[in-house]
Amino acid sequence: MITIKTTVNASIEKVWEFWNKPEHITKWAFASPEWHSPRAENDLREGGKFSTTMAAKDGSMSFDFVGEYTLVKENQAINYTMGDGRKVEISFKETPKGVEITENFDPESENPEDMQRGGWQAILDNFKAYAEAN
Repeated sequence: MITIKTTVNASIEKVWEFWNKPEHITKWAFASPEWHSPRAENDLREGGKFSTTMAAKDGSMSFDFVGEYTLVKENQAINYTMGDGRKVEISFKETPKGVEITENFDPESENPEDMQRGGWQAILDNFKAYAEAN
């Protein structure tokens, strides 16, 4: 598994809402300024599914990031299985400096792990910036 982390200077309630509500997901779920997320759907419950469209702003490419929740503990943890069968575990922990978010995910086999770690970390950093600014 690959692990990434950040600490968001916000309340656990705000972090949970911004992480899970589609109107917020579309504001942060992309890795670089050339990309955006024009659409997000989220059925946040065990057995529920989610789908987020990530697209290049120039229209050259897009894909849907999809999965199904296997664990949802409000303000604490989310686990899901991606469309290709890989597993993701996310924990949310309140600390004196804010909410520590830790993501563990199975790597895919097409790209180097450092590249995958960098892409996922960039998205997590976008989330941190968005949650702290709004």
